[in-house]
Amino acid sequence: MQTSLADPSPVAVDDRAGRWAPWWVLAFVALWPLPGVAEGVLVLGALYAAARMVARRVRGQPRLLSPAAWALTSILFLGYWLPQAFSALDAVDPSAAWTKTLGGLRYLPFMWLVAIAVADPQRRRLTLGGLAVITAVWTVDALVQAVAGSSPWFWSLDQLKQLTAGKHLCTAAEVAAADRLSGALGPCNLKLGQVLASLSPFLLLPAAQRFGRLGWLVAVAALGIALLLAGSRAAWVTFALVVLYSGWRVLGGRQLLLLVLLAVAAAAGLAASVPQLRERVARTALAWHGGSEGMDQALSGRGRIWAAAGCMIQQHPINGVGARGFRDAYPQCDPAPASAGVWGQGPALHAHQIVLEILAETGVLGLLLWLAAAAQAWRAWRFAPAPARERARPAMLALAATVFPLNTHLAFYSTFWGGVTVLLAALFAGSLLAREPQPVPPSA
Repeated sequence: MQTSLADPSPVAVDDRAGRWAPWWVLAFVALWPLPGVAEGVLVLGALYAAARMVARRVRGQPRLLSPAAWALTSILFLGYWLPQAFSALDAVDPSAAWTKTLGGLRYLPFMWLVAIAVADPQRRRLTLGGLAVITAVWTVDALVQAVAGSSPWFWSLDQLKQLTAGKHLCTAAEVAAADRLSGALGPCNLKLGQVLASLSPFLLLPAAQRFGRLGWLVAVAALGIALLLAGSRAAWVTFALVVLYSGWRVLGGRQLLLLVLLAVAAAAGLAASVPQLRERVARTALAWHGGSEGMDQALSGRGRIWAAAGCMIQQHPINGVGARGFRDAYPQCDPAPASAGVWGQGPALHAHQIVLEILAETGVLGLLLWLAAAAQAWRAWRFAPAPARERARPAMLALAATVFPLNTHLAFYSTFWGGVTVLLAALFAGSLLAREPQPVPPSA
């Protein structure tokens, strides 16, 4: 019988067609320290998912996703990809924009694969449990680096690179320039803070569920120290949102307030003893007593970048300058072309803020498409039953905190952060709208 949205028939308990999906997802995440290899895993996973789904369709076998999960995953993809396609029509660099747009098609079958990885209880336990383990291991690895000066995870990968290719993963200049804790991702990819903050719900919520308040507090403390030393203020905001949401559920309002006060005191003590952290706190303080120049220093030059984004929005309001076209359009919109930016020589690469990035690169049309996809995600969450919301809560919180608009961000249309974003979106859709197997009644 044809499966419908109104009557989602259950997936057979012994169905093993999607058994490899969790391993694709976990391999992709575990290999983020090697972005090129991780991207290869993503592409191969996308091809695998597309081939499997087509083959099962041709053979008339049961679908690996419920119609609702397939639909929401596809809608979230279109909300991300269609703005790229429309922006490429008259982009500043049409060749690069169309290449980026065509390459973005790989995300659709990959998102189906991710949704399949959480489509039944067994695969969901493996996938979400694996993400929790990766987050915990990378957190401990970062703390070891803070004490010993080297990340065991990245050191191991670097040794493997030397054995196979005869060179290091990062150049000596990149290692010398690293001004914060780099952890498993290494000094040439200083995104540890944002990555750990976005993955933190997959560790905090299960820790609270399995080990209660004490488990949650230990996980918060470990992640909090690692994130402070990682030095990304955007990651601090993301992690604060995760802690406030999960802490309200675990501790309640009064105890959460007490925890926040203790955390602020501990962070102040840590800032006083760690030079790199002290410098970032001092730079942030310039926003209150440094005038307009101090504000720009506090924002690491983002005020100038945001002014340039506003110029691009004015000049290309409908469909923007093209996805990842910010760097090409920046010289014509730079409000201070005669002086170097706080970030150094060369143009700014992206807007550092999700709303400005979408408007500058894909225009009002792109923003409307993003909002339409977000509205569908919210509608699915609102009308889902309580058990569905509970199993999707880690992915929901990770996605919401990552795209929270009142923060600064990495480039959502970049290869690395785009892959992170679509992964979280597909985990949310697949978990929320998974089809749970129905218990088989005992035979008479």
